Amino acid sequence: MRRRPVDFRRPVRRRVSNVVVWSLCGIVVLLFIVIFNKESRIESRPTSSVKDYTKYVKNIEGLNITDEMLSPNSVTRQLSDQISLAKAFVVIAKESNNIQFAWELSAQIRNSQVLLSSVATRRAPLTTRESETAIRDMALLLLHAQQLHYDSATMIMRLKTKIQTLDEQMAAVSEKSSKYGQIAAEEIPKGLYCLGIRLTTEWFGNSNLHRRMNERMHIEKKLRDNSLYHFCVFSDNILATSVVVNSTTLNSKNPDMVVFHLVVFLDDDVVVQKDLSGLFSIDLNSNVNGAVETCMETFHRYHKYLNYSHPLIREHFDPDACGWAFGMNVFDLVEWRKRNVTEIYHYWQEKNVDRTLWKLGTLPPGLLTFYGLTEPLDPSWHVLGLGYTNVDPHLIEKGAVLHFNGNSKPWLKIGMEKYKSLWEKHVAEAQVNHLETQKRASKKQTLNNSTASPSSPTS
Repeated sequence: MRRRPVDFRRPVRRRVSNVVVWSLCGIVVLLFIVIFNKESRIESRPTSSVKDYTKYVKNIEGLNITDEMLSPNSVTRQLSDQISLAKAFVVIAKESNNIQFAWELSAQIRNSQVLLSSVATRRAPLTTRESETAIRDMALLLLHAQQLHYDSATMIMRLKTKIQTLDEQMAAVSEKSSKYGQIAAEEIPKGLYCLGIRLTTEWFGNSNLHRRMNERMHIEKKLRDNSLYHFCVFSDNILATSVVVNSTTLNSKNPDMVVFHLVVFLDDDVVVQKDLSGLFSIDLNSNVNGAVETCMETFHRYHKYLNYSHPLIREHFDPDACGWAFGMNVFDLVEWRKRNVTEIYHYWQEKNVDRTLWKLGTLPPGLLTFYGLTEPLDPSWHVLGLGYTNVDPHLIEKGAVLHFNGNSKPWLKIGMEKYKSLWEKHVAEAQVNHLETQKRASKKQTLNNSTASPSSPTS
């Protein structure tokens, strides 16, 4: 009996096993795909939730700051606009003496502000239901305000009137302040009110002073001597003038050549701390006035002093022309007479009778008179600002003339303390010189009496 070949049976067995195996593999793959899809769906849900939450947080963070206030449908914005308008109506109601209505508006403004504050605290949008009552109540009050003619046109007219009134009041107060400031600056300390009387009494009681004044020929000769240094001080302040004279002669290299009357002008609120003889050799280049310009830093140009709305000023003077300082000036009197400076000065004073060209002060008419006739001097000749501002110590040290321009004069209580010593030391020197003069006069009088007594007849 024959047996079947082995190789014939094996292929049949392999075919059956392959089908099963491939079937099992397919099932496994399908199961894996199903399980993977389920896991992917489960994982995707938290991701979308996180994104939604992040978007929600961002919206909450931007609440009432940008989007909420810019949105035309925002009830928060509507409520804020009502509050702003109500505040304006409160002002108008108070001006109209409608205190009751002003109180009602203020109360409703507070209620609306409380509502907005609560929304900002909880950081959630304001709903229409929450704001309905507040918006309705405020709208009724705003409607009532319109019925009382508190509309925009009326409000604008009243605000314009109020602004105009405030401007007029401010101008009046500024003018009074300027006047009172000038009056205070021209005063002398209370303890020196009787200084003029004391000096007058001394004048009549001191024969030496009379003897000096009797030497008129010698004095008149000095007044006409062009080889001397001539100074001019215009002031009715005896104390201040004494400081000017004393500080000038004390710091002069040749005090015997100093004559006070003409050519170099000195204000009464200055202190001289350098020799001024160099001023007399300055070439003014055919100009009349030599002065330090003040258009730098905190100082001003012509448009700061003059009224350029007036045609006379606008047509004749450059608004950006550089101003200059009164207080230490060099004048060429020959050119003065050639240019008819005195007539020019009186012309502008007459034109300003109604104070339309400038308000107050002595500098504006000087700027008009010497326009185009001023030669700039080196700033070290004249240091300004010691009567109203802080000045660089190096400028003070190098300055020939220190000017206490401003209202804080050194002889007043309101004077700047750190600069008072520069002025007061010359008051002390003047007092010492005065005492020494009195001692010499008294000693001379005693000698005269002792000399005359032996030759007097005896009875």
